[in-house]
Amino acid sequence: MSLSEIKNKVRQAEEEFSKTIGSTKIIAVSKVQPIARVRAVLENGHRVFGENRVQEAQSKWPDFKKEYNNVELHIIGPLQSNKTRSAMELADSIHTVDRMKLANNMARIAQEIGRCPELFVQVNTGEEEQKSGVIPRDTEAFVKECLNMDLPVKGLMCIPPINEEASLHFALLKNISENCGLKDLSMGMSADFEKAISFGATHIRVGSAIFGDRVKPLEQ
Repeated sequence: MSLSEIKNKVRQAEEEFSKTIGSTKIIAVSKVQPIARVRAVLENGHRVFGENRVQEAQSKWPDFKKEYNNVELHIIGPLQSNKTRSAMELADSIHTVDRMKLANNMARIAQEIGRCPELFVQVNTGEEEQKSGVIPRDTEAFVKECLNMDLPVKGLMCIPPINEEASLHFALLKNISENCGLKDLSMGMSADFEKAISFGATHIRVGSAIFGDRVKPLEQ
């Protein structure tokens, strides 16, 4: 599936579910993708990208940002405390605020560097032990604490369990976001982004459908 096909499907879903046309941000997830593939998408005019790992993002996006105007970088993977400053200096948005230690670290760094990316709180809607994220019942209080620290929390993010119906988790995230007074929802990937749009997704994370299968780096 090509980027243009993804955009057409997004537009169709926006029309079907009475969303403003063009209101869904397509984050092209470029993790573990060859530079040539990423450049091809940039040359095609797309400017919104997502990376899981800060180190990988540092290896490609400073140069791309110099070369292409208006590039928007989203960090969408788990964020280690020792990578927080690098992520905040490089990214325009971070989707994985998932614990108070990280939030406190971000608030301190934001004061030091004079800026903070837009933030999403990651919600562990399936309450899976192996997955990062604030559990649903704690999310509203966590968001309030973040906002009290002047952190620019714009929305919530989730990754539904792979063996459960995604719609249940999209509906839950939407409900929590309304209780928190937040408008943005980062949810939906290559296989279910149309479903996510039906539940109000404002940001969808699409990788393989745009770039093709990921290329694993060679072991050194």
